[in-house]
Formats: sequence, structure tokens, C-alpha cells
Amino acid sequence: MPSLLAALAVPGFDNPLGVRDVRAACVLLVDGLGWAQLREHAVDAPFLSSLAEDSEPLVAGFPATTATSLASLATGQPAGVHGIVSYSFALPGIGLLDTLTWTASDDDTQIDLRERVLPEQVQPTVTMLERATHAGVDVTCVVPPRHEHSGLSRAVLRGGDFRAARALGELAAAVLATLAKPHPALCYAYLGDLDGLGHAHGPGSLEWRLHLSTVDHLVSTLAERMPPGSVLTITSDHGMIDVPGDCRVDVDTHPVLREGVRYLAGDVRARHVYTQPGAAADVLAAWQEVLGPRAWVLSRDQATEAGWFGPVTGRVRPRIGDVVTASCGHHGIVRSHAEPNVTAMVAHHGSFAPAEQHVLFLTSYR
Repeated sequence: MPSLLAALAVPGFDNPLGVRDVRAACVLLVDGLGWAQLREHAVDAPFLSSLAEDSEPLVAGFPATTATSLASLATGQPAGVHGIVSYSFALPGIGLLDTLTWTASDDDTQIDLRERVLPEQVQPTVTMLERATHAGVDVTCVVPPRHEHSGLSRAVLRGGDFRAARALGELAAAVLATLAKPHPALCYAYLGDLDGLGHAHGPGSLEWRLHLSTVDHLVSTLAERMPPGSVLTITSDHGMIDVPGDCRVDVDTHPVLREGVRYLAGDVRARHVYTQPGAAADVLAAWQEVLGPRAWVLSRDQATEAGWFGPVTGRVRPRIGDVVTASCGHHGIVRSHAEPNVTAMVAHHGSFAPAEQHVLFLTSYR
């Protein structure tokens, strides 16, 4: 995002990605489309693949998950600064916050926390969109209707006008309308369905590949129809990796992994383990012994010192698990009873594998 703002002549931003000077820019985020998945299925996305020939992947950062990556994109900061350290994490005095729904994720009643746990306080860093608006850029966010007033949008996408898009046609029309404005304009647009298909069927499945072709056609159409002086950038938040049944460790069927544990949060391939008072050392030892070579298992201090979350502020530090895991290979840590829907998913993300860390940054100019 800083490079795009520099290309729009917003003061105070460097341009390390070398984006050309433009009047209008769109960043289109395709949830779940990693660099490896695009390259492996180039035949299904010829236009995107042609753009990738002159590009290199970016690294998402840890954990490679939507909420964290969106916050990093929107603020230009790593998780240790913006504080969205996973899609779910513990907040002192609150319990587990599910940032995708902004609810108490350990409570079956799913209480809406948007007024009790203010998103603007959970993530207080000024966003790139706010800075662009302050500089006089016309900023529009084109998102599904459920995202328009969501807690996560308030936390990381504040600063722009929201346009709800119920289908691809509405998204494309809103993007083109923003780019056609006569003054400097920035559009953020979000596509989420490919991620859902990847989780449900696996990246590379027929369902996933057919939808990738649809996304490719959409991007090609936008590039063809956008006005002169515009740039369309395509990025992603994470890739994805299959987690077969024999590569899963189920916490709900391993009593030793539950001993001393207060909360378990995060993704199947990147877990935060919050312990009972005084139990952190025993929990760390038990998890290291059970998981062995299937995951890196570090204490909060070790993960922070290793730079997993980038620089970590005092405000953010308590949100990181007392124990943090990053799965190796195709392994993952599931909860068949507590998280049946997540456990049923074929593919996951979050850890350090290139297939989940390497993301797109593609550009098309007019």
C-alpha cells in the first residue's frame, strides 16, 4: 500500500515496489490465492499468469491469515505493531476475540462485541486509507455487504467510503467508477470466494480451478476497461496448503495437550495457546513432546525474539499466546469437537511454508 500511495503523490511514502506515477489506483485482494497456486494452475488463469511473468512474490508475514494480512496491508506494519496477531486471539478481560465476526469466539452465543471491544482501540494505528483521505485522495472500499460495518473493517479499513458489492458485476462496476473519477482516487476491492473453495475442496480442485478462471476473466475485464492513468494491482493475503487426515493432531482427543490450557486460538497451522497461571512451562514441554518435528513450538518470549511477529509493542505482547506453534510440512493442529467446521476443511494456512507465505503483487497499467 505505501508504494501505491507514493504513486498517487501522497507525501511521506516511499515506493519500494516501483509503482509508476498514476492518477488512480485499485488494489484488488484475492483471498487465498498464493503465488504457488497461481503458478501451478497458470492454464486456468492466463491473464494473471501473464502479469506474473514480470513479477516476484511478496511475503505475507506470520501468521499467514486473512485478518493479520489485511491489517498489515492497511497499516504498513507487522502483527507485533498493529496487534491483529491472528484471526482469533485473547484480550485481557475479554477472552477470545474472533476478529472475522468480532464476537467472543469461545462463547457459543456469539455475542457481538463491536460496541464493547471497539475495533478502533483494538487496532489504533492510523490506516493507509485514512492517510490517503487526509491527503485529498478519494478512497473507496468495495466489499461484500457483511463486511461493510464489520469490526474488522472498522479496525483496518477505516478511512474510505464503503460500497457493498453483492456479486462480481457490482464489484467491477464500482472499481471502474472509482478509477474514472477526475481527481486522485484509490480503490480497495476484496474477492473472498476462492479462499472458501480452497478450504472446502483444496487448491487445485475442479471447483477451485473453475472459480480461478472466473477471477482471471474479471481481472482481464477490469484491466481492459479501466481509464488511462490507472493502475490495477492484484495481491493476496495468504496461500494455502492441504492438511491430510494423517497429518492432523487433534487437541480434543489428546488430553495431555489440554492440561493447563485456558484458551486455544488461531489457525490450524499457526496456533496461540494461552495457559492457566503458572502452567506455561509445563504446557510448552507437553506440546513440544507431542508435536515433535510436526511443528515449531515456542514460548511467547522465544517467538518474539525470533521475530515471528516483527517488532512487538507492549500493547500487543499479551495478545500473543504463552505458547505459539507453526506447523511444518503438511501438518496441522485441529479441534474436532470445539471447531468441527474448521476441522472439516481440506486445506489451511498460517505457517511459514512458501505455499502459504508467498503472495501476489501484480500490476496492470492503462
